Amino acid sequence: MSPQELKTVLSSGLLSFPVTDFDENLEFNRNSYIERLEWLAPYGASALFAAGGTGEGFSLSMDEYADVIRTAVDTCKGKVPILAGIGGNTRQAIQMGEIAQECGAAGVMLMPHYLTEASQDGVAQHVHQVCQALTIGVVVYNRNVCELNADHMEFLADRNSNLIGFKDGIGKIELMSGVRRRLGDRLTYLGGLPTAEVYAAAYRALGVPVYSSAAFNFVPRTAMEFYTAVSTGDTETMNRLLDDFYLPYVKIRNRGEGYGVSIVKAGARLVGHGAGPVRAPLLELSGEEEEMLSELITKQGTQ
Repeated sequence: MSPQELKTVLSSGLLSFPVTDFDENLEFNRNSYIERLEWLAPYGASALFAAGGTGEGFSLSMDEYADVIRTAVDTCKGKVPILAGIGGNTRQAIQMGEIAQECGAAGVMLMPHYLTEASQDGVAQHVHQVCQALTIGVVVYNRNVCELNADHMEFLADRNSNLIGFKDGIGKIELMSGVRRRLGDRLTYLGGLPTAEVYAAAYRALGVPVYSSAAFNFVPRTAMEFYTAVSTGDTETMNRLLDDFYLPYVKIRNRGEGYGVSIVKAGARLVGHGAGPVRAPLLELSGEEEEMLSELITKQGTQ
């Protein structure tokens, strides 16, 4: 799949980040991961991001990373394209990207770099070097220490034909609108704020109709129902799901740092598709919090 073909795929349809399965010893559980991908694929996500933030890519060794990406690509071949999460310092991000490319990933999502004390001009150079090292499509994830603006993105797009996407996890409307208006159809634009459904209608109005759903990991039917409602302007369904599921879900997620991953793994376990524990430094939900989540899922009729 060429970068431009991938850009077209990413421009419509729900996206998601599968969690990465670990066994009780916190080792990668390949068989469980395969079963997860086979379960999720038929629900209709347009692309899946392996070893992303929700997939605890930050906790994987390089050998584990290669195993996860290869497994995802092989399992989903002919069903749904796989993009690989890459990050860390520039050389590490390039190494991960080369592994993903060799494994047959359709593209990569470049997550924020490792160093906090860096100018955004320096961050742009980091992105440029990664794009130059790869031939597959690259999506930049604007989040945390990566806060590239329209000038940076235009500079990068002018020099890198494989730069195809901009994912926003910051939530600054002026910045997002500036990038969208300046770059137009040169990129595809993805909503990437935590629990993106809460912001989906507002981002669609900005010209960002696509987003990635963490909840797809454990309530894929609900996630697809919400995406369809956003796409068709069905405000009644959107408001019902926001009130009944997503806003109460966010309240549980916000009870602990790092719960954005932990709550997804808890949800997968509660619906019978457990992915094992989270790795340090993340912590599991408390028993009380997991019970709250269980009640929320049950109300959706997904158990």
